[in-house]
Amino acid sequence: PAEPKFKGALCQIYVRSAPYGGSDKSNNGHRYDSIPFANGMITAGMSCQLIHYTHEDAAGMSCQLIHYTHEEHDKFFELCKCFDFIIVRCNPGQIKAEGGDQQKFDDGMRAIRKLGKQVWPSPDVMEKMGAKDALCKVANMNIGLPDTLAYYSEEEFAAGFKKTMAFQPRVIKQNRGSSGEGIWIIKLKEGNYCSSFGERCCEDGEKLMLMEANDNHEEEHTVGEFIEFCVNGRNDKSGEWTSKGVGKYLEGGKEAGGQLVDQRFCPRIVEGELRYNCVGDALVGIIHKKPKEGGISAVGGTGSIYTYYGPEEAKFKNLTEGFLKKDLPLVMPALDLPDEPIPLWWTTDFILSSPEGTPAEEEKWIVGEFNCSCVGISRCLAAYCKDDTPNACYDDISSEDKAEADRYGKLMGEKALGILSK
Repeated sequence: PAEPKFKGALCQIYVRSAPYGGSDKSNNGHRYDSIPFANGMITAGMSCQLIHYTHEDAAGMSCQLIHYTHEEHDKFFELCKCFDFIIVRCNPGQIKAEGGDQQKFDDGMRAIRKLGKQVWPSPDVMEKMGAKDALCKVANMNIGLPDTLAYYSEEEFAAGFKKTMAFQPRVIKQNRGSSGEGIWIIKLKEGNYCSSFGERCCEDGEKLMLMEANDNHEEEHTVGEFIEFCVNGRNDKSGEWTSKGVGKYLEGGKEAGGQLVDQRFCPRIVEGELRYNCVGDALVGIIHKKPKEGGISAVGGTGSIYTYYGPEEAKFKNLTEGFLKKDLPLVMPALDLPDEPIPLWWTTDFILSSPEGTPAEEEKWIVGEFNCSCVGISRCLAAYCKDDTPNACYDDISSEDKAEADRYGKLMGEKALGILSK
């Protein structure tokens, strides 16, 4: 618009050492799903122009798609001060891969937020919503499980896990992983669970059957070996591991994101998870992700089956109404984020915890994960470059998918305008 109501920028990063600039780029060097975000802001009366910000060209236009370059860190954040809002679309790990410092970038965005400008999502929102101990903070809501525990030290983990594991199958989740790496579904090999919590604790030598959610592979280890792997990684004491990960989940302590979350295993996860795609406080779609036969995790690339539903799907009405109307207003305060708005584009994964035979209107679904860290718009996936489509662009997206992505973008613009106008 000639006179935009607010001026903003969408921040990206181009990884110069990576093919195509990173696994999320179209052939123009921008993120494959940037256009719906930009057009959504324009439709709401906030201008947006697609340009690159590099150290050679520091033009300060009203709303831009800009690339962060760590060599020009100070100049970049001076430019950010020109805007009323920043939408951050940098994939986890890309700033480090480009040679930059994620902490330095985050501190820069925190400084912009302190100036009273909106940052979607801010580093604090990404950190606290994405941390696995967020599950502990919502444990007493309808979407939580009260026996969800967090461990930040070796002593806490060893004592707590030996007690919970002796009682029932568990899921242990590391904080830093992605795509299911470091998320372990664990059962006692002998099945000798105690009848009441705290009645006994596991011994170090008891055998565990473990399945990792990133690829559904199985391993057998003792309780002591599992604890050692989680704390100190691969060594003689932890034994031989086939996991792609390295363990050391508590490394660096709480301040560095070292933590483990211990949650009851819900056996009906084999029936699938629900992913709620949200724009602010509005649900825009539901994905049912069913694991491949014999698997537990529905992470992409494991042969899982995805079924798509609209936000009004009747079979999930109980969860939808309870989540949006009862729990969602409480989530940000519970995560120590009372002054932050709900992210513009984010997801919540739910797992069915009710026993089989529970009537649909009484089913309890619990949160497995919140995610607001550069969530992709799946309708736009045809636009990202890979080895078999090295010239992929926005025009490769089907008309149906473009229309749906544009609907998301328009709603984002409306939500953003509402927040900025307060």
